[in-house]
Amino acid sequence: MEKIAVLGGGSWATAIIKMLFENVSSENKINWYIRDTEVIDSIKETQRNPKYLSSVEIELDKVSLYSDINQTINDSDTLIFVIPSAFLKDAMAEVTADMRDKVVVSAIKGIVPDENHIIGEYFNINFNVPLESIVVIAGPCHAEEVALERLSYLTIASKDLLKAEFIANKLETRYIKTTISDDIYGTEYSSVLKNVFAIASGLCHGLSYGDNFQAVLISNAIQEIKRFVDTVHPINRDIKDSAYLGDLLVTAYSKFSRNRTFGMMIGKGYSVTSAQLEMNMVAEGYYAVNCIHQINKKYNIYMPITDAVYNILYHYKPAAFEIKLLTDKLR
Repeated sequence: MEKIAVLGGGSWATAIIKMLFENVSSENKINWYIRDTEVIDSIKETQRNPKYLSSVEIELDKVSLYSDINQTINDSDTLIFVIPSAFLKDAMAEVTADMRDKVVVSAIKGIVPDENHIIGEYFNINFNVPLESIVVIAGPCHAEEVALERLSYLTIASKDLLKAEFIANKLETRYIKTTISDDIYGTEYSSVLKNVFAIASGLCHGLSYGDNFQAVLISNAIQEIKRFVDTVHPINRDIKDSAYLGDLLVTAYSKFSRNRTFGMMIGKGYSVTSAQLEMNMVAEGYYAVNCIHQINKKYNIYMPITDAVYNILYHYKPAAFEIKLLTDKLR
């Protein structure tokens, strides 16, 4: 497990690289896969990611940069995937390397479209990675605050707690505290759903609903998460733990939340397409709400907030009208 790779070139990938720098030496470099060779060239020249978290200094003596995904996988034991879920299948279409003996870590917080699988399931089904070799990184933690070295917390989940502990130790720093869990399904589904509810929070803010309503909205959102994860994967879990409630709160309320920003733009009158074009980063919740809607056709769980966001984004229902209907369903 010692040779670690990070696959992805966005803000969260850059933040994870920064955390890992604290616990690796120049003798045991991190492998970093970035598809865009121009970004790699820029990092080599400036020691900065030119597109994301450019304040973070990239310690070139501690990282090996790759543009070949197969070579990255072959040269690594542990693979931390930070590629947005909407683009994961395209990126993995190039993969011929054997991943069965790799530890696969999901830091994606999304669902693979079309297949409607969370990331661990996707790698288990399509690349024969054992579920015991799947690890999930959950928040609450924004990449921007990692860059600022503000105290943050991560939950690392795996069926194999030794693997979870290994990853936790690699990510823990003076400004990052970690805990471990065996709930890979609950933490990953919760990470997906909190993006949907952050869009709902942004929608309501854009429509000028106040703090009082936001409190009710998020109180209902954590209940919705509990109903979903307890139905899809029923185990003993405390939904008030930071990996569930904490991650929801920071994503729904923070100025750094891209999903909240996306929802706020829709609430203020942007079309879905124009909001997506104006944002520099992917709002995972846009893709996630469609996947959750499809999954819920099997379970028929009561999810009024998710349904409202789905109707606005995919059926183009007027946001003001749909949220007004939602207000009568919340308690």
